[in-house]
Amino acid sequence: MTNLLPYNTFGISALASQFVEVNSVLQLQNLIQEKAILEEPFLILGGGSNILFIKNYEGLVLKNNLKGIEVSRENENYVWLKAAGGEVWHELVMFCVNKNWGGIENLSLIPGTVGAAPMQNIGAYGVEIKDTFEELEAINIQTGELEKFNNEQCKFGYRESIFKHEAKGRYFITSVTFKLNKKPDLNTSYGDIETLLKEWHIAKPTIADVSKAVIAIRQSKLPDPVLLGNAGSFFKNPVIEFSVFEKLQKNNPTLKSFPAADGKVKIPAAWLIEQAGWKGKRFENIGVHEKQALVLVNYGGGTGKELIDLAYKIIDSVKAKFGVALTPEVNII
Repeated sequence: MTNLLPYNTFGISALASQFVEVNSVLQLQNLIQEKAILEEPFLILGGGSNILFIKNYEGLVLKNNLKGIEVSRENENYVWLKAAGGEVWHELVMFCVNKNWGGIENLSLIPGTVGAAPMQNIGAYGVEIKDTFEELEAINIQTGELEKFNNEQCKFGYRESIFKHEAKGRYFITSVTFKLNKKPDLNTSYGDIETLLKEWHIAKPTIADVSKAVIAIRQSKLPDPVLLGNAGSFFKNPVIEFSVFEKLQKNNPTLKSFPAADGKVKIPAAWLIEQAGWKGKRFENIGVHEKQALVLVNYGGGTGKELIDLAYKIIDSVKAKFGVALTPEVNII
């Protein structure tokens, strides 16, 4: 039995029946050939930054430790960068920022690994993985074969991909290739990036400036999981019909919205949670973060069961007050 407390950013104690660190594709293929994976339930773990254990895991946990970053090809305008699934996401972003390769700088300081990034199409400050995603390679857990998925095949949506639905639990992502811009078109209009750059008197920002601004904003709002157990944003921002938003805004003039697909709009879950009175609330070892209502926290010694119970109370409260259903972004195991 292995305690998974060091492997999840919530800092939740949960035992796994078996635990294997995958350091090479060949090692994983050998495990599949030996049928070591297929004989029992298994869970693929990256940085543990988007997961909540509410009980012990009766099965095999595979920790993605694959490493390596390489340029697969490039031309005058673009570089195609291939990164192994076990690479730390923020370290990859910093690698690209230092090279002045644009496209993922707005995704600075997002916790987790490269392999986990396309699974839920991570996004922040007007940018999503799908915007620079070229392809990924993944081992089919049933056959041991290495397969490739392009952008279209991944079926990306808002915090969604094929790997959260029909392909869930069927693939181990070994690498992801990104198409990055050598002559980047910066995205500074979302959130507080533009405001902060003006405060810093930066008229012509670079990729590094945008990354630095994003990091500063995130650090001002989000707790460091090393210091305070959390998984970042616990809930997705709800996507609703524009007509529903208009009715809500009539009674709540400060409610903002952002464009979404099919004429719908996205509204901030943090605002809904705060208005429902949950921001900063503490319940012994767990609570809602004082600066960011989207973030549930473990002050130490909290359990997954306590956190998910709190999440459901928040969901019920927001539904009762606004008629809007919140959905967890975090994977509940």
